[in-house]
Amino acid sequence: MDKIVHFEITADDTERAKKFYTKTFGWEMNSIPSLGYTIVTTGPTDDKRMPKETGFINGGMMKRTDKIKNPVLTINVENIDAAIKNVIKNGGKLIMDKMNVGTMGIAAYFSDTEGNILGLWQALT
Repeated sequence: MDKIVHFEITADDTERAKKFYTKTFGWEMNSIPSLGYTIVTTGPTDDKRMPKETGFINGGMMKRTDKIKNPVLTINVENIDAAIKNVIKNGGKLIMDKMNVGTMGIAAYFSDTEGNILGLWQALT
């Protein structure tokens, strides 16, 4: 069974959104300007930035785009190519083709049969 492992919050003004989530929930923000992305930490993590306890996931924040307008849940898959084929076979649509995310993994975005946008993630390590 593939699990939800990450979330992404989209924002028109990411600086304003970062302040909101930090002040409201105490989440930590780590900006990566070269990627136009912010890592969002919602609970205690180990030295590999993985959750130390169960019951929460960490995520990210990015600028809202025409393709990705709302928050996204990301599903960890063993094989992103097979997952994309299954998405399409079962009535979904690929929104953004797979892309490398540094040396960490491969990501893609799809819409389900109801028009919801979700992410796929295949770790490279």
